[in-house]
Amino acid sequence: MKRTAALALALLSTAHAVTLTGAGASFPYPLYSRYFYEYAKREGVQVNYQPLGSGLGQTQFLRRTVDFGASDTPLSAADAARAPGRVLQVPAALGAIVVAYNLPGVTERVKLSADVLADMYLGRIRTWRDPRITGLNDGVTFPNLPVSVVHRSDASGSTQLFSTYLAHASADWQRAAGIATRLNWPGGTPARGNDGLARIVNDTPGAIGYMELVYAARLKLPYAQLRNRAGAFVSATPATIDEAARTATNPGSVVDAPRGYPLTSYSYLLAYADQGYGARTEAQARALKGLLKWILTDAQRLRVNGYQPLPEGALRDALSAVAGMTYKGKPLP
Repeated sequence: MKRTAALALALLSTAHAVTLTGAGASFPYPLYSRYFYEYAKREGVQVNYQPLGSGLGQTQFLRRTVDFGASDTPLSAADAARAPGRVLQVPAALGAIVVAYNLPGVTERVKLSADVLADMYLGRIRTWRDPRITGLNDGVTFPNLPVSVVHRSDASGSTQLFSTYLAHASADWQRAAGIATRLNWPGGTPARGNDGLARIVNDTPGAIGYMELVYAARLKLPYAQLRNRAGAFVSATPATIDEAARTATNPGSVVDAPRGYPLTSYSYLLAYADQGYGARTEAQARALKGLLKWILTDAQRLRVNGYQPLPEGALRDALSAVAGMTYKGKPLP
């Protein structure tokens, strides 16, 4: 009996000593920081996460140099096919990209549409007093400032989401820049990460840039009402983010949903369905499955400003996928 108890305590100690590593999207970093902190308190599992951007997160995941990756956009079919194992892409965050601006003296919430934003980033709309901007904003007195666009320099899921929104409204944008995590930008100021982009907008009168809602809120940057597919100008709020998720016709992409806020997005955690690869231990595999399951269940009760709980349908599908995780072919508890 004593030997059994000692073994049980040893196993418990080993499980609690597990450390997981992850890398990827900066979009959900404020949320994931809270999740990982709370999970470490609850289970003793430490999670080291680097918000390097979705592109590097996908790369490190495919190279198996991290326990999990994180990306604002799912792996492409080609990347998933060349992965060294079957991939689970688990929705773990729901939030919004906002278009923040620095316009001294403007107190009204500026309205912008995807086609106008496309021409701002293409360099065709050069000043804030351009008729295409003022025409959307009756009664707003804009400063006589040049439009200074700021964009991500790193491979970013936020860039792919933003460029998707622009491409849906502008054939010129589709031809000139397209949709990708990293673009050949026609101009503008490059910035690394959501945090770096937000700082440049904050420090530059006339600047405009896209970033996750939390980063704009931290610096008290105003952000635009964006026109959605229904023709309504919508701010990013909990209600409009939820509405976009509910009305999206493609569960894999909430961008430019029929209703709600048009730059709403899921962010995904990437894991291999079978965890028995390389030098991974069963304790690591159990810890990762436990973390994913906790995020999809108990963690949904946590509230972090700028993020919404996942819809029931997304949770149900994700939990079903996580339940099937194995270690060297053996089901994980």
